Amino acid sequence: MTNLRLASIVISLALATGCDATSGMGHPEGKISDMNMRRAAEEADAIMQRTLSGVKPELRWNHGPSNDKTCIDVNNDSSGTGSVKRRISIMTIVSKERRGNLLGVVERDWRARGYRITGVRASAEVPAIYAATPDDFRMRVAVGGEGQFFFSITTPCFTESAVPDPATEPNTAQRAGDYPQPPDVHDEFWSSSGPLPTSSSSAS
Repeated sequence: MTNLRLASIVISLALATGCDATSGMGHPEGKISDMNMRRAAEEADAIMQRTLSGVKPELRWNHGPSNDKTCIDVNNDSSGTGSVKRRISIMTIVSKERRGNLLGVVERDWRARGYRITGVRASAEVPAIYAATPDDFRMRVAVGGEGQFFFSITTPCFTESAVPDPATEPNTAQRAGDYPQPPDVHDEFWSSSGPLPTSSSSAS
């Protein structure tokens, strides 16, 4: 997906960033109605890993900070539920010429999995795509400063519980310093500023 194509996409639905006490409850198939924050965080981690697995060549990544948030009811009181936000920072250097391609790969993967694209930030420098799963887990892939890619996911509100750190192992060593650490892994495809290989599936 080129930057020009990205810029032509019109945001069809604003991303809902808040949560309420009933969000995620009463799923028609009964799959998540008894989920708590711990299980929601584990599901969020699994969704992130499925997203990463859909990108070829493989990206190098590390976990970003995880945040928990108490959900409030209509009276602005605690509802006994909370949501979890997980982040992943991409340590692969993605060239400006490849940003649109990576965004396109992620968008197509999300659509193929039945996720709904909820919004697009059509920016030449810091573009982003937002999506939601059928269970309303809200996802974002975004380009930050110096072209670094970030993935994040926010769960709906579920019964409050302790939330552990992600159990999934990053595929590159944690860097020293404050978050976010700048990408430093060169990839023959993603870091290249040359023309796309015609046989590459990532370029299609």
